[in-house]
Amino acid sequence: EVRQAATGAIARSLVERVRPDLIVLDLVLPDDDGLVLCSVLKNMAGVPILVCSGTQRRRDAFLSLKLGADDFIAKPFDVYDLLARVEVLLRRSAQQRAADTAAPRAPIRIADLVIDHAMHQVTLAGSVVQLTPTEYRLLSVLAGRRDQVVPREALAKLVWGDPDTGTSRTIDVHIGRLRVKLAQAGPNAPQIVSVRGFGYKIVTAAAGDTIDGHSAHELSL
Repeated sequence: EVRQAATGAIARSLVERVRPDLIVLDLVLPDDDGLVLCSVLKNMAGVPILVCSGTQRRRDAFLSLKLGADDFIAKPFDVYDLLARVEVLLRRSAQQRAADTAAPRAPIRIADLVIDHAMHQVTLAGSVVQLTPTEYRLLSVLAGRRDQVVPREALAKLVWGDPDTGTSRTIDVHIGRLRVKLAQAGPNAPQIVSVRGFGYKIVTAAAGDTIDGHSAHELSL
């Protein structure tokens, strides 16, 4: 079932009454700033958001992803491209829900950073680090392969569910936001390092940490 909202006000009201599985948001609205609404709806619903825009494409893509969107498509677009992106986002969301209800995995610990899969929560030195679902998945993938370079294609597959959906620009924006949040959380946070032409890795100087009960060298892609 598809519900339509012609204005930002109607969209807010609709999301309050009916929790959607996914939101497709056009940034051009008669009564609201589409970028602001993107952030509001993400906080309200916590579901995947696909933003579409035909104006300042590069700027809109950057800001949309920064404000909580999971994907961006520029107008004019092919309807099959849109449907494919919607399908990928819905599949990834369903997989995440299934993972959340499955037997909880042991926490990932890197120095003062703890990723608690049972609570779906990240803490640094005991303080909660507020992350979006996409940032949480990115951090989990990188932390689960600590000190190893994770190729962009692998990140796209593991985080977005499809190597063609998580574009380089999309990954870079989310990694940038994640870096800022980790740096703001405290000086002992692990660092995400880019390896030009390959991908990213998470590094720390701490020793003796465990990842799901294993030492770091026992893990591989």
